[in-house]
Amino acid sequence: MEAEGVLNLSGVWLGRYGYPRGRPPVSFTAKLTETDTWLVGSTEEKASVGKARGRTIGATLQGRRTGRSVTFLKLYDVFDGAHDSVHYLGEVASDGSEIHGRWTISERWSGPFVMVRSGRNVETLTRVTAEQV
Repeated sequence: MEAEGVLNLSGVWLGRYGYPRGRPPVSFTAKLTETDTWLVGSTEEKASVGKARGRTIGATLQGRRTGRSVTFLKLYDVFDGAHDSVHYLGEVASDGSEIHGRWTISERWSGPFVMVRSGRNVETLTRVTAEQV
């Protein structure tokens, strides 16, 4: 396991999450800043459910990395009647280029997610999400 300071998740990430009920995956962009293993950041995605469907929506991120384990809470900027927060739990690849895991809403709805550093192998994003969903 890497020492706490070896990995740093700061930067731009391209991500995709899948739904549990056959809906198509949703792509997003995340900007993370990691300071002493604490994470803050933001995301943008095109809403696929709720009143905001079809519009670009933003969210803020707050979380922490412990070794290669990552957890963060995504709080949407606008409540659209569907949900306003999502919990993410994942694991960082040993080279720090990918994060894989699951998102959960109210412990009753969850699905897979994957994030890759911007400029890395984006085909991985498509392949891994397709395999997980």
